[in-house]
Amino acid sequence: MSLTLGTGPFARPAEGHLNGDIWSVLPAHAVYVHPEPRRIRGTLEGTTVLTTDKAVMLHETGMLPVWYVPVDAFAIGVLARTDTETHCPFEGDASYYDLHVGGTLVKDAVWFYANPLPGAAAVAGLCSVRMDALDEWFEEEQQVHGHPTDPFHRVDLRRSSRHVVVRAGDTVLAESIAPVALFETGFPTRFYLPESDVNTELLVESATTTYCPYKGEAHYWSVAGLDDVCWSYPEPHDEARAAAGLRCFLGEGITTTVDGVEA
Repeated sequence: MSLTLGTGPFARPAEGHLNGDIWSVLPAHAVYVHPEPRRIRGTLEGTTVLTTDKAVMLHETGMLPVWYVPVDAFAIGVLARTDTETHCPFEGDASYYDLHVGGTLVKDAVWFYANPLPGAAAVAGLCSVRMDALDEWFEEEQQVHGHPTDPFHRVDLRRSSRHVVVRAGDTVLAESIAPVALFETGFPTRFYLPESDVNTELLVESATTTYCPYKGEAHYWSVAGLDDVCWSYPEPHDEARAAAGLRCFLGEGITTTVDGVEA
């Protein structure tokens, strides 16, 4: 997905064509940094520990994007330098800070490259924070989860008339000629089916939930012997609103055909 994963150009995709050989000039592991136009804010224990409109986003081959922020984006007194050091072959030698807020200590939550390798010079002196080190993250005033949303990642949904049949073995779980096709950067097309076209009596609600920064929180159902093979977004983000309440199927033991061809 995006620039660095799946079919993205920095992921060395197996599919797609370009009228040139970017790999003759780009390294096998690409690093790309660009300004982040959104204001970034993070909180811990109800306290805003960082806020900035001068963040940058770093992309590198095979990795999710991460934010880097100026050290003065942090509230006074929340950072404490540690002795931890690590080495990245693409960015260089990293040093670390602990985060202190009230009685809460998060060890080695923040890292920075004082003298990064030339390919990562754009993050010199900037800091990055583990996403799980803070309680809340915001882009402007909208809370985000999981990882920073990538401006090169798209989610598009289109109403379709394809004939979609979902089976578990010989049992038909769902059949529809009115699916919604979800096209997401770097992923195969997924078909979301109206609940009226799903044999819901065969499904057992699961306690499992997952979160996608682009689509929202998914809730799951299982079929006899097959765990969490059906999911839905009850309240998706705006980009995925057309999938609200629809069901999608995927997993071992599940077969989906689209116009008679196995997807």
